Amino acid sequence: MLSKGDEYPLHQTPEPMAVSGGNRNFYDRYFFNGYSADGSIFFAAALGVYPQLDIMDAAFCVSIGGKQHNLRASKRMGSERLDLNVGPITIEIVEPLQVIRLIINDEVNGTASEASCPIKADISFTARHAPIEEPRFIRREGPRLIMDYTRLTQNGGWSGNIEVEGETITLSPETHRGTRDRSWGIRPVGAPESQPPPAGALPQFWWLWTPLNFDHHACFFHSNDDGKGIAWNRRGVVDAIAGERQEFDPHSIDLSYHSGTRRIKQLDMQTADGTLSVTPRTGDATRTFYMSGLGYMHPVWGHGIDHGPLETGYDVIDLDNVPDNDMLYIHIQALGDAVLTSGKERHEGIGVVEQLFVGPHQTSGLTDLLHPHE
Repeated sequence: MLSKGDEYPLHQTPEPMAVSGGNRNFYDRYFFNGYSADGSIFFAAALGVYPQLDIMDAAFCVSIGGKQHNLRASKRMGSERLDLNVGPITIEIVEPLQVIRLIINDEVNGTASEASCPIKADISFTARHAPIEEPRFIRREGPRLIMDYTRLTQNGGWSGNIEVEGETITLSPETHRGTRDRSWGIRPVGAPESQPPPAGALPQFWWLWTPLNFDHHACFFHSNDDGKGIAWNRRGVVDAIAGERQEFDPHSIDLSYHSGTRRIKQLDMQTADGTLSVTPRTGDATRTFYMSGLGYMHPVWGHGIDHGPLETGYDVIDLDNVPDNDMLYIHIQALGDAVLTSGKERHEGIGVVEQLFVGPHQTSGLTDLLHPHE
């Protein structure tokens, strides 16, 4: 089971790199997003490696002109974890933790494909600050381990070109910023478990993730809460790009929802020496990105699903006609306007408010599985 990865001094166990422990749900994943300040374009990409399933999948999505274009691909990877190419989608690590390149074209493994790719891109992400390590995520359902993973988050700027339906958009780091993350470990992937945890508990997952870009700062806050509204995983960081990094852990979050939905209307909290206020643009449907485009919660293109040796898919979401409380569209990233205060200084920025709210969250008034906020 030797692979290209065995040439590098990265082994953590006596096993070849093709082997990742004994848990079938081990994964290793890249995620990216990018946007213009006016929200006229929002794009996102992901690539997942599932060594025990021998599957690699990827997606690239562009939201523009009232439509979200979703390109997806999956392959059987033959244990080669370093070939970061899935059909028309390729990731190139130019400089680790600093510069990553995304290429979307008609080529498959360097050879022109017979099928025309509806989206094309050659874009690079350049980090604005050192990555932020999130606390290790460990969650069990009874005795069963459901999650055990680590993630880093990093804000940056984009350069290059994206082509959608014949229109070319040129990106520059000053006008097109975004975020990337890397995560690896264990979480549910591939086909459903043959024997799920015993029934009786209402599914519950309350996930808030807010990476924000300011001219001279990068800010990040996330929270995983249980059904009572108590955080089981949370971290906040304000990173002065030319200065020091400050941690914060607010005892409470002041948030409100749009009536009749599970979409956040306003978010406020205390930082180490000031305040953070975020207003998602969820009032405008065209400023909402649906994570199902990247496979999250998707019944066909879920992460780690076997589609054969190589398969691609493409569809378009009409952003003016999306049901808010449908499970397929419950997981979103919404562009948001942010204000960060520190002493007498006030900074205005932009970023995303990722929201996945399933099941109850007592402190904010959510009940049942998908019951909207009154």
